[in-house]
Amino acid sequence: MSTENEGTAVPPAPSAPPVPVETPAASAQSAAPEGGAATAQLPAVPPSAPGAPEQTPAYASMGAGTPEAHGHAPGAPVSAAEAGWPPPPPAVPSYADGGGSGAGGWGSSYEQPAPKPKNGRGGLVAAILVAALVAGGVGGGIGYSLAKNNDNSTDSTTVSAPSGSGDVKRASGTVANVAARALPSTVTIEAESSSGSGGTGTGFVFDTQGHILTNNHVVAEAVDGGKLTATFPNGKKYDAEVVGHAQGYDVAVIKLKNAPSDLKPLTLGDSDAVAVGDSTIAIGAPFGLSNTVTTGIISAKNRPVASSDGSASSKASYMSALQTDASINPGNSGGPLLDAQGAVIGINSAIQSSSSGGLGGTSQSGSIGLGFAIPINQAKHVAQQLIKTGKPVYPVIGASVSLEDGTGGAKITEQGASGSAAVTSGGPADKAGLKPGDVITKLDDQVIDSGPTLIGEIWTHQPGDVVKLTYTRDGKTHTAEVTLGQRDGDS
Repeated sequence: MSTENEGTAVPPAPSAPPVPVETPAASAQSAAPEGGAATAQLPAVPPSAPGAPEQTPAYASMGAGTPEAHGHAPGAPVSAAEAGWPPPPPAVPSYADGGGSGAGGWGSSYEQPAPKPKNGRGGLVAAILVAALVAGGVGGGIGYSLAKNNDNSTDSTTVSAPSGSGDVKRASGTVANVAARALPSTVTIEAESSSGSGGTGTGFVFDTQGHILTNNHVVAEAVDGGKLTATFPNGKKYDAEVVGHAQGYDVAVIKLKNAPSDLKPLTLGDSDAVAVGDSTIAIGAPFGLSNTVTTGIISAKNRPVASSDGSASSKASYMSALQTDASINPGNSGGPLLDAQGAVIGINSAIQSSSSGGLGGTSQSGSIGLGFAIPINQAKHVAQQLIKTGKPVYPVIGASVSLEDGTGGAKITEQGASGSAAVTSGGPADKAGLKPGDVITKLDDQVIDSGPTLIGEIWTHQPGDVVKLTYTRDGKTHTAEVTLGQRDGDS
């Protein structure tokens, strides 16, 4: 059994080391209002889960339809079946004064003011008022005349802007310049299943052959006999097909049919070189509003995120994510997260969501400044593999780890899925001497505080990479070098 714990739903996962935090649970995808963007959201951890947080990360996905969320029974081995975790109904905000007819509120009734008494003093006030108005009119006229006559004088202190809008120059590092260059290579994706359900997401041009990079959960509905379209900001719309998709990585590649010859792929940056505080620019279709640009910073790196598209057959996706406070909402999933120079550093994939629900009574929550993106260095390798073979390749250590929180690291379970061995005989972990009960606390220099954190970190590597694992056994600390193995496909 391998560390990816395929098929297992996700219990609470801690934050990126060294500060523990609530783990994103498996997402529940909600339907958007008709005509809007559908999204999968990570629901709140069920009360029965140990250490369940009050709020958990939610998918910002634009994936299909309205699947239910699934969770993992605490302490269950890697391939345990997922159970439904429906999110709580959203709170419906009300207008001021409840939108009723109370005084001062919207919809309040209007009362005609009472007539004033007609007496001599009232007439005198009226006469004074008329005189004042006449004087004011004269003064205003004189002021206008003087201003008009002096408009072109050299004594004027006002400065006029250039009349032509084409004279405005924007530096290459401005958000407006970056957006102008990136938007033409970003598409809004509509995915529809054979039964008619679906949703809206985002993608971007990966190469000149017409390949578009996006999230797996964006196109999941269209994988088996569904329909895909991609629309550019200029309004041109193309049919598309899924070339390959990776559930575990939450990455997918689609290809435009009859792709235009003038496609301009977005420049790919180096997500490893990103620093906390760097500026970010996100492009997507939040709630179906295509070609929306938002900005922020990198607020954290190596944030462990575990999620699911919520369907009955879905398996967990894991990432060691870039965290950003750029506004990301349902419909942004699959879109590019850019640096200040316009290079792609990540694929927007998930958001932390409050439990109160979305505005206007929808079940989709909006941005609270906690968004997560798949690092582009990882997504690039996955995309290239999908284009080459149509299937993803996963690095593994050949051991089943617990997804339960509170173990002080990634604990190798006593037994694998369906009664199999927790440590695969002859696998990387077995060769390195690891045994059931060992608790892995570090991978190279990265602190490991849970099973999902370990999986996300392993998946940032490639099969054949050599990593150093630090683990505890019987209260003693040990280290071992492990050569990562390989698993093909999402089986």
